[in-house]
Order: sequence, then C-alpha cells, then structure tokens
Amino acid sequence: MSPQAAVTLYPDNSIFTEEFGSSSIYSAFDARVVFGVRHKKFSFDTDYQLIGIYADQLELTRELPPELQVLFRHLPTDRTRLFDLTHIFSDAGKTATLQRLDRLSVGFATDHVVMRLGRQAITWGNGLVYNVMDIFNPFDPAAVDKEFKTGDDMIYGQVLQSNGNDLQGVMVFRRDPITGDVESDQGSLAFKYHLMGGSYELDVLAAQHYGDNLVGVGANVSIGGGVLRGDLVVADTDDGTIPSLVTSWSQSWIWGGKNVSGLAEYFYNGFGQADGCYSPLCLAENPDLYKRVARGELFNLGRHYLALSAMIEVTPLFLLTPNIFVNLQDPSALAQVVFQNDLQENLQLWSAIALPVGADGTEFGGAASATPELYVSAGPSVSVQLVWYW
Repeated sequence: MSPQAAVTLYPDNSIFTEEFGSSSIYSAFDARVVFGVRHKKFSFDTDYQLIGIYADQLELTRELPPELQVLFRHLPTDRTRLFDLTHIFSDAGKTATLQRLDRLSVGFATDHVVMRLGRQAITWGNGLVYNVMDIFNPFDPAAVDKEFKTGDDMIYGQVLQSNGNDLQGVMVFRRDPITGDVESDQGSLAFKYHLMGGSYELDVLAAQHYGDNLVGVGANVSIGGGVLRGDLVVADTDDGTIPSLVTSWSQSWIWGGKNVSGLAEYFYNGFGQADGCYSPLCLAENPDLYKRVARGELFNLGRHYLALSAMIEVTPLFLLTPNIFVNLQDPSALAQVVFQNDLQENLQLWSAIALPVGADGTEFGGAASATPELYVSAGPSVSVQLVWYW
C-alpha cells in the first residue's frame, strides 16, 4: 500500500505556468495485492492494483495533442497489450480511479527448465541507470520507486545448465494501437544467453522487436574491488543500423565510518537527437526516437549522458542517495537526492528532491514549445511516498 504526493514548481516561461500557475500537485494511492500459489512443479501468480489519483496534471494530459501525449502520459492503459486487464472506474476533472492486474501468469518449473505464460515482467541487461538491453518496460532513470516493473503478456522460457549458464526466451504479444489487432510487427521475440565465468559474466542477445532486428552483447567483470559493466545493442531499423551503448563502474567503500556505494555510468543513445533540438516538431521528424519514447522504452532525447550516484548508509535504517543525470551535449542536468527511511519492520518512507539545471531549449532546462518564448519546462520538485507492507 503506497500513498504518495509530489509538488512541482514552474518558471514564468513554462507552458505549464498558464495551466497550473506557479506549481502543481500530484497525489495518488496505490494498493497492490500480491498472490501466489506453488504446488510441486506448478505455480500461479497475480498482482492486483487499485489506484486513485488526484492531480492537476490529469486535466492537462487528458486534452493534450498526440505529439505531447508521448511525453506526458495520462493513465495506465492496456490498449496495446494482448489482454485488457485495466478497468477505469472514473476519469474526470482532477481525479481518476482504476483497477488493473499487473501480473497474471501460470508457470511450470523443474531443476533445469522454467516456463511461464501470462502477464509478467522480465529484466535483462547490465545497466544500472540506463539499460539498452532491457527492452521490456524499463524504469525511468530518475524514478524513485523501482520495486515493481510493469508486466507484459508473454510466453517466457528458461533452460538452466549445470555449469550456471542459462538460455532465456521471450515471446511478447501486442496489439496495433490504431486497429486493435494483434500484429507480428508489434510483438517481440527475443533470446538471451547468459554465461558465467570465474570473475565475469557474459550476455548475448538476439531479438526481433516491433519489426526491428536487434543483436547485443553485454558483460560485467570484477576488477580491483569494483565492477565494470556494459552492454552494446545494435538495432536494424528502416532508417539504418543504430547502435546504443551503456557502460559503468561501481565500487563500495567506507567513508567516515559509513558504508558507501558509488556509480559512474555513460550512456550513448543511438536514437537520440544529434542536433540538440527537442521540440515536438523535431521529435516528430525522428520516428525511431519518437516511437521508443511513446512505448516507454526510452526516457532521454539526446545522444550522450553521464550518471553519477552514491548510496550512503547514514544509519542502518536511513539511506541517502544523491544522483545527477547529465546530458553532455546541451549541457543540462537533473540533480536529485533520494531519502529512504525504514520507520519500522513493514513501513518505509521514500522522499526525493529534484532540480533541473540548464538553459532554455535544453533537455532538462526545457525544450522549445510550439509557442514562441515558452518552453516545456519544470522547476524544482519534491515527492514523498509511504510504503506499507502487510
């Protein structure tokens, strides 16, 4: 169970100032019931969500033109999934209530074979902030709540070898967003082989995803007390062959008697805007990027990024995580500080402060809008989320 609230401020030249004034409020209540049954080699899993939202943004996103709905989504939807497991009770004004099944699957497992059918989630790749190999509903790099990943309707299989290596396969079924029909060029068929070495791990990916052919390779290796990770994925699209890359270095140490883990990660977004123009018109001229943003696969519009993060264990029950996400082209950045408090055994408080930094027209400073001298920009924001497990 998770009530949450966020306040965002806006500069005078933001297109949102006319709609919201100097600030907007987002609040939501999300109750998730997780249920699973295991009997010998068989399993059944389902997650039920009940969501209530009160937010200034609901009125705006409901009326946005299609080119902006890509960047500012309204409500969770199963419009392109095989099964429609979302039901909206109400959606008017600044409020909405809905229910959905985010997991609904049956499984079969032996010592060497795993099979699951239905709505489920899968995560691939070695990226810790950005992830080019995680093509199925990846998290926003700046997301605070990464506990539950959105599920897809799929067939999943895994073959486990006695030496620790494994082969995973996924077939995802989706509908055309216009016709509503299940189409092969909307689905995904992917295979990933994972090899375990003495001090390293290796991944090899081959996939057909929304009609594009993808091949990739990734690895992580322990060096000098730290871990070097990386993935390279090459997509064969209608507009050519496009590579994307992520690589990172992470290490843990003790600083001032506190446990600290640090991370530096570089991300090359092959689909990003090479010219630094992020207006709706410019994005519409880059269909490969536009489609991936619309599908929730990409959250960044430029080419080159650097993420720096450190998790500091102030006390065993209080974690402090400063992050900065930098667009190296603009340059612009999003600075963020995340706080995690364990209030008691089954109660956590998550909070975050975020500050966009950059000039007008940059990605984090605010992209140009269709109205001269106005920008798609936001100022500082504060969010609070209480997570209760029962």
